[in-house]
Amino acid sequence: MSVPLLKIGVVLSTMAMITNWMSQTLPSLVGLNTTRLSAASGGTLDRSTGVLPTNPEESWQVYSSAQDSEGRCICTVVAPQQTMCSRDARTKQLRQLLEKVQNMSQSIEVLDRRTQRDLQYVEKMENQMKGLESKFKQVEESHKQHLARQFKAIKAKMDELRPLIPVLEEYKADAKLVLQFKEEAQNLTSVLNELQEEIGAYDYDELQSRVSNLEERLRACMQKLACGKLTGISDPVTVKTSGSRFGSWMTDPLAPEGDNRVWYMDGYHNNRFVREYKSMADFMNTDNFTSHRLPHPWSGTGQVVYNGSIYFNKFQSHIIIRFDLRTEAILKTRSLDYAGYNNMYHYAWGGHSDIDLMVDENGLWAVYATNQNAGNIVISKLDPVSLQILQTWNTSYPKRSAGEAFIICGTLYVTNGYSGGTKVHYAYQTNASTYEYIDIPFQNKYSHISMLDYNPKDRALYAWNNGHQTLYNVTLFHVIRSDEL
Repeated sequence: MSVPLLKIGVVLSTMAMITNWMSQTLPSLVGLNTTRLSAASGGTLDRSTGVLPTNPEESWQVYSSAQDSEGRCICTVVAPQQTMCSRDARTKQLRQLLEKVQNMSQSIEVLDRRTQRDLQYVEKMENQMKGLESKFKQVEESHKQHLARQFKAIKAKMDELRPLIPVLEEYKADAKLVLQFKEEAQNLTSVLNELQEEIGAYDYDELQSRVSNLEERLRACMQKLACGKLTGISDPVTVKTSGSRFGSWMTDPLAPEGDNRVWYMDGYHNNRFVREYKSMADFMNTDNFTSHRLPHPWSGTGQVVYNGSIYFNKFQSHIIIRFDLRTEAILKTRSLDYAGYNNMYHYAWGGHSDIDLMVDENGLWAVYATNQNAGNIVISKLDPVSLQILQTWNTSYPKRSAGEAFIICGTLYVTNGYSGGTKVHYAYQTNASTYEYIDIPFQNKYSHISMLDYNPKDRALYAWNNGHQTLYNVTLFHVIRSDEL
């Protein structure tokens, strides 16, 4: 009796699978599970940036970030609205619906054959059970004395089987329901075929051509994503806790492939030793480093390493020095005329931060203040070889009111403070000589930022925050006109 019981269990399991499959497939077939993705996506972009192009119908909107929490690059593309033939949309929906119905019809056909086969087996088993019950009664009447013990065991098994008979009756009814679904699917397929003939045949070659064209345009779009407007800054990642309250650390954005060295400078004055770590992993996990001695102590925390050289402000002067880290020799020195120094026009936190050197996608920059500009921030583009000033912009933002600053794609971004609650609230665009007040949240995790620099290679902000070396990912907003693709 164990084999029939096993087969009945398989039948009941099959019925449970049929019920569950129907409950999931049918709502999707009739469109009850449809979600409007375009509206959801649009809403998310609006909330995250608050910045949209003037004519979204003509522009590609792209949001990119250096990486997510797992280290993967992120890019979200919002395609411009196209004036497409509504017939294409109806055809696509019809095609998808027809494919679903055809797939369902095939599944129901297979399920129907299996159901009919199992039903025949169940009916046969039902007859055998009824015959077995009749034989048991005969045995009970004629062999009570000789088979009493064996009969009790068999009768107990029979009592277990008897409740299954109503279940088998329900299974028969469910088999009829499957047949009804099969007939309805066939009718729906016939209707869809008629609609297809009315609308016309699908042009799959044209569809494939459109997909290929879109892929090519997206690749061209991605090649233009070197620069964009800052719209978001991630929460900080603490890389290491070391050094004093003030300092700077960085990597070279122009370092060759495989060169992952980290440069570390503790303090903001009266120090001339630069630590070199072989990799970020070494910096995070060990204290193994090579020490380089500069010919002069530096001032502030605005040093940068760029294309193998370190650029720094000589202590108590407005002199900028370019020092080659491989040969350990001074390659160039130049005075930054009229620039304040020795805590004349420092950032709000002090620390001889009068002259701040920066790099971005466009090259080397100096940010400082002068008496001629009433102590407000001055931005100068520098030649990285000769240190000559190529162009200068005078802003109206007081340097002593700035917490810290960094440059991305030629735009200077300024924070409103260095301790407690902090945000990026001022931006000056050098390409247009215009400024705006913005409101980008910035988490100041350790409450005292003394260095904040952008690395265009990593697309990340390097920060020194109260003896903690931290990193921030940035999100840039790009607008690419359709005629540029």
